[in-house]
Amino acid sequence: MKLLLIAMFISLLFMPNSGPAAPAEDLTLRLNTLKNYQVNTPAMVSSGLPNRGHFEALKSNGVANVIDLLPGDRREEINLMQAVGLNYKNIEVQWGNPTLENFDDYVVAMQRFELSGGATLTHCQLNWRGAVFTYLYRITQLREAEHIARQDMDAIWKANDVWLKFIEQVKSKYL
Repeated sequence: MKLLLIAMFISLLFMPNSGPAAPAEDLTLRLNTLKNYQVNTPAMVSSGLPNRGHFEALKSNGVANVIDLLPGDRREEINLMQAVGLNYKNIEVQWGNPTLENFDDYVVAMQRFELSGGATLTHCQLNWRGAVFTYLYRITQLREAEHIARQDMDAIWKANDVWLKFIEQVKSKYL
């Protein structure tokens, strides 16, 4: 009997913690698996394509709004946003042809979401589009130092010629 009690006690020591800390740890683990996740400002985060678990973790961390930069049929994500309870805007940014109109739409969406409160997630497939859009918003609208915002973008990817041209077009218009 004594050995049984000792064995039970030892097994309890090695059981996973399911107490109060588990949800926070779970959120962190879920966000650690989100491709190219980056906190850009206290009110802006960006990432690659999240799944439901990621969206739930983001919401628990204060994200209330989502800007999706992927083109195509986004009905599945629209339905998911309704189920999770996040505000949603899709701006279809073609990989080989980002436009000033795309960025203008992004600025309007960001400003609308800033008024509604909560942080905003900008996402695309790998956070390459998202990194450029968040960088540009930070320098043109939030007036952050260019070199700081640029470091965050460069940490995700080095923009190719198409995107460098787009960056210069946006800067020319807004700065």
